[in-house]
Amino acid sequence: MSTPLHALAATEMVAAYRTRALSPLEVAQSVLAQVERWEPHLHALFLLRPERVLEQARASQARWQRGEPLGPIDGVPVTLKDNIATEGDPTPLGTRAVTPVPASADAPPAARVRESGAVVLAKTTMPDYGMLSSGLSSYHALARNPWDLRKTPGGSSAGAGAAAAAGYGPLHVGTDIGGSLRLPAGWCGIFTLKPSLGRVPIDPPYTGRAAGPMTRTVADAALFMQVLSRPDARDSMSLPRQDIAWQAFDAGAEKLRGLRIGLLLEAGCGLAVHGDITKAIEAAARAFERAGAQVTLMKPFMTQAMLDGMDHAWRMRSHIDLQALTPQARDTVLPYIRAWADSVAGMSGEAAFRALSQFHATRVATVAACQPFDYVISPVSPVPAFDAEWASPTNDPLRPLEHIGFTVPFNMSEQPAASIHCGHTASGLPIGLQIVGQRFDDLGVLQVARAYEHLRGALRPWPQPPT
Repeated sequence: MSTPLHALAATEMVAAYRTRALSPLEVAQSVLAQVERWEPHLHALFLLRPERVLEQARASQARWQRGEPLGPIDGVPVTLKDNIATEGDPTPLGTRAVTPVPASADAPPAARVRESGAVVLAKTTMPDYGMLSSGLSSYHALARNPWDLRKTPGGSSAGAGAAAAAGYGPLHVGTDIGGSLRLPAGWCGIFTLKPSLGRVPIDPPYTGRAAGPMTRTVADAALFMQVLSRPDARDSMSLPRQDIAWQAFDAGAEKLRGLRIGLLLEAGCGLAVHGDITKAIEAAARAFERAGAQVTLMKPFMTQAMLDGMDHAWRMRSHIDLQALTPQARDTVLPYIRAWADSVAGMSGEAAFRALSQFHATRVATVAACQPFDYVISPVSPVPAFDAEWASPTNDPLRPLEHIGFTVPFNMSEQPAASIHCGHTASGLPIGLQIVGQRFDDLGVLQVARAYEHLRGALRPWPQPPT
């Protein structure tokens, strides 16, 4: 094959396993070699154990030789984010403040991956408690962006975004509560789907929290959703079992004909949108129009009060969590997060209630704004990837969430939202296009994203490890 084995799509790997043109062991060896080339620069992985990887690959190879694969991704390399528990392994949540105790069971995404015979390559790195959109962590080494090692891959699914862009195999699982799948996907030039709340079970569940696939292609995300979307009773928000034809993700560019698409170019809060990002999103909108969609400019529906309220509610949650730690453990948490959380130490009960109420206000405003449209498109982030050493685009703990105005509303409204690569800034950094569907229309979002893949043309080559 002309494509290096580590860079093959999951769909290509499975097809080659089926015909015995390729073995899971060969793929695993190629992926491990790619990791060896990149990982000293990226710091994307945690708990990389090559012998265990090869052992899983050999077991998969034997199943394929018998014609008895366990599932649709048997033998495909997969990574799982640090905060997705894997039995027998510690779950540090990116912070030195957590005592590393072996998990008693696989969390739902990890269980589904293992049941399907995938080769678990490693866990991926994340910032402290997942509370940053960067790869800065008190536990893991600083994660960096393969497109520019001076820049962040984003977060909190930092290592997963970097790993996907660097070719650490085709399938990666991240999580998202305000943009933690879509932001690193946009800044690393990959694809992701933040599913409808409950579509991919997760444990522990939390308001707005979702797990989802991070891949290079829509096809691989659709394949992975066959596995990840199986229900699990441990998630109290898990959706009922539904027979979704994930394999019907490719409806062609014809999918766009006649669709009502809202174009959101301003978030209504937070940072101003970078000029290169606006141009790229407008170019995507024109491509949708040429394909027969009706694109209508939307008015911003988020407000700074909504963003600030959610920010302060999360500060209070984190403040309470940090206060429960010993002083020694609390001192190990990143100073930025401590400053952010402790800024609400004097907040009154009334203020905390008013802050918390902005989650629902955001939900109501988002659903109402999206109601006239089949889909909404927007930037993923108002700004491109920032300096790797920074905790956020402002690097100011009192202005920490100024970049999530486009992403967080769809966590609160429980709507599916994807990020797909749509261009580069003048300096060569990737730009993400967000595609949002109505609640439960996860397959439709994949179909629209796949239609855009047909339209966008050739992309720049994936970044290569430094020589």
